[in-house]
Amino acid sequence: MRKPVRKAIFPVGGLGTRFLPATKAMPKEMLPVVDKPLIQYAVEEARAAGIEELIFVTGRGKSAIEDHFDYSYELMDTLKARGKKADLKIVESLLPTPGNITYTRQQEPRGLGHAVWCARHLIGNEPFAVLLADDLVQADVPCLQQMVDVYNKLGGNLVAVMDVPREHTDRYGILKTGGESRGVVEALGLVEKPKPDVAPSTLSIIGRYILQPEVMEHLSAQEPGAGGEIQLTDAMAKMTGRGRFHGLRFKGKRFDCGDKVGWLEANMAFAIAHPQIGKASKQSVLDAAATLKN
Repeated sequence: MRKPVRKAIFPVGGLGTRFLPATKAMPKEMLPVVDKPLIQYAVEEARAAGIEELIFVTGRGKSAIEDHFDYSYELMDTLKARGKKADLKIVESLLPTPGNITYTRQQEPRGLGHAVWCARHLIGNEPFAVLLADDLVQADVPCLQQMVDVYNKLGGNLVAVMDVPREHTDRYGILKTGGESRGVVEALGLVEKPKPDVAPSTLSIIGRYILQPEVMEHLSAQEPGAGGEIQLTDAMAKMTGRGRFHGLRFKGKRFDCGDKVGWLEANMAFAIAHPQIGKASKQSVLDAAATLKN
């Protein structure tokens, strides 16, 4: 019987140097998109997909993330005293079920694969999801929910994928592709950040994964890859050809919020879709565009 995906890893130990000086004292995962920090979008996506246990792999200076998902007596007492019921409900919705959230430290930044490996004892012998908070996906059906639906039918390992310009393949993990049916692509192999002239395709992995626990065995070798870091893609590549491994062309728009332009684009898109400020936000974007034309 196929085991359900109940656990999710959130690697949040990175330094966020592309957003300095904003991230000097604030985790990049706490950068807001409209009125929520990036990490909250990721957690909400995981919950919508039925994830029960949240595992954060943190580092130094990340206490703001823990505080965000903790009970704030001062804030909640103040909101209660002032009768701000709507705001109180928002704050209460952040709180996970007691015991369903765990933090572990990645003591030095050695790559995504190393961050995932740091959670190995918390994963045990279960399949798990990995969500990178700075990959924000706007979709009618949350990206991870789409993946869980496919996983429940096919099992194995599954990654979210999208086509990128060939000149950008050296920024991503790239699939060597096999057959495809209804947006589900067979992965024959994986290459981390290949040069455009040798990339096996333009189908790149974004920050959503459903993986079998065997990946931890490959990560345990601690072999450095591209950039001298322990790459998750390298460990996943060793699992292709040994069992089911697919990429899912998810439905939605992905924003690279680890990049300043991508983060600005996400703010505009999510502001326009916001139920309270959508109309005003759209008009502001139109006004700004008209100003640029003039």
